[in-house]
Amino acid sequence: MLLEVKDLKVSYGNIEALHGISFTIDRGEIVTLIGANGAGKTSTLLSLARLPRPEAPVITGGDILYDGKSILKTEPHILIQKKMMALVPEGRHIFGNLSVMENLQIAAYPHRKDLNRATVVGEILEMVYSLFPRLYERRKQRGELLSGGEQQMLAVGRALMTGSDFIMLDEPSMGLAPKLMYEMFRALRQLNFVKHITILVVEQNAKVALEFASRGYVLRTGEIFTGGTSAELAANPDVKKAYLGG
Repeated sequence: MLLEVKDLKVSYGNIEALHGISFTIDRGEIVTLIGANGAGKTSTLLSLARLPRPEAPVITGGDILYDGKSILKTEPHILIQKKMMALVPEGRHIFGNLSVMENLQIAAYPHRKDLNRATVVGEILEMVYSLFPRLYERRKQRGELLSGGEQQMLAVGRALMTGSDFIMLDEPSMGLAPKLMYEMFRALRQLNFVKHITILVVEQNAKVALEFASRGYVLRTGEIFTGGTSAELAANPDVKKAYLGG
């Protein structure tokens, strides 16, 4: 087991966003969190990434175990430095005034102490360009001049450049045309298959999320409503009615 969330409670001031959720993710899995707006999906990712306020809520109870060890007291930059996990945030947050190449190079910071840094970074960069050929074509272009889909690819590529074993994505399909959306998810599935990178994706498009992931959990107003394989969730009458239009 790579990640275990145990009875996690988080709050924004006096408002509790997560009421004690628990779930697990095995190494090499693709898992999705689905749910309506305000269900607590983004709060979950921000808490896992250990981001400080005001970006993330305050953890008031429970624990987060990574490889069996609690990371509640681990600073977010340490998670990145140790190549444990990286977050692709909602809204992308790329550096618009920097080129595609510069955005990717900045994200290679965790490799700065590697003895063979140039080789490692070069191999990861080649992998990113092979997954997203559009980024290679636009490698000298400023980030702010990319299309929405290209910016999303850049945000994913930036996370991959950290060399992290675990990638979290928050609403990656938001604002993307269907063709680009499926292109991105195909690339991520290939990455998972070839590099065995563990992926947790928060996605409001439940149909796409369940097609992409092998397992999932449904969040409802800060609680885990149900969980199971993607096939089980897709066949669940309550899930179908609430999230799949069934």
